[in-house]
Amino acid sequence: MTERRRRVVLAGASGFIGARLAEAFREEGAEVALIGRAGPAARWNDAAAIAALVDGADLLINLAGKSVNCRYDAANRAEIFRSRLATTRALHDAVTAAAHPPRLWINSSTATIYRHADDRPMTESTGEIGEGFSVNVATSWEDEFFRGELAGTRRVALRMAIVLGDGSALTPILALARAGLGGPQFDGHWPATPARRAAGTDHRFRRGSRGGRQKFSWVHLDDVLGIIRFLDTRPEIDGPVNAAAPHPTDNRTFMASVRRAVGARFGLPTARWMLELGSFVIRTETELVLKSRWVVPERLEAAGYSFAFRDHETALADIVRARRAKRATTTRSPIQGTPVDKLPT
Repeated sequence: MTERRRRVVLAGASGFIGARLAEAFREEGAEVALIGRAGPAARWNDAAAIAALVDGADLLINLAGKSVNCRYDAANRAEIFRSRLATTRALHDAVTAAAHPPRLWINSSTATIYRHADDRPMTESTGEIGEGFSVNVATSWEDEFFRGELAGTRRVALRMAIVLGDGSALTPILALARAGLGGPQFDGHWPATPARRAAGTDHRFRRGSRGGRQKFSWVHLDDVLGIIRFLDTRPEIDGPVNAAAPHPTDNRTFMASVRRAVGARFGLPTARWMLELGSFVIRTETELVLKSRWVVPERLEAAGYSFAFRDHETALADIVRARRAKRATTTRSPIQGTPVDKLPT
């Protein structure tokens, strides 16, 4: 009798994290089904197709949500909320209705749920929830995820720090460093409009956070995969879990490491006013680099998870080395403009 293939359902898997997870689970021999705006296995507006995929699945992972790398205007704020709550609610309905619900449902969350922290690290047991728009998104997202009882399904909210990998937020940072702009990002005073204060989208300057000393918590993409595999084998773990490397750094130290990784001899620092003007031009928010995120993986380490990348220097070296190797295998032919590995032999 043929053994049934393990079924993994990945929702919102169009980003670089989802692509890596899908590839890894398929290499293990699992059947991987993707839910997204364009499918291919099911689309978000097709409740019946989602229910069919979830029923009988072994593992459900939800990564869906509009990127927060945008300006927090009213339309984008509404879509950031909707894209997280509506997709989580659709999966919740499918799991509730399933005759054979998944054993484990891992839902993406964010380490930015904690307050601006430059005094002590935030853990699952002692961390303090912050305030403002981004925190409201995170708490509402987790509230929807943990709503009600789901018999037979263990739920873990993965509070992910900034994920480092090829294709992540690290890509523009590497480009800035190569261009000589890889210095620390300095906080400072900046006026906030009444509308931004009311919406909770203004980044408030805290005394003592000058000089690029805001904390930078991160996790390597390979460890995101490793953590998910680990959680799958630990039925005693549920609830919020911090997915962050055990050795956070700070902005100044991290940017210096980025410069070394790409061989940049210097990096110009960026003041708050420059960041505000630049973020307006490229349509993003300064909070993404100025908020002090000091998060550590208390529960994972207590349970015995061994991080593949514990310090950011090693993580950066690995990512840069992989990027260089990837570029080398896709060197283009000067005659045909075709990648060498795609030329006929």
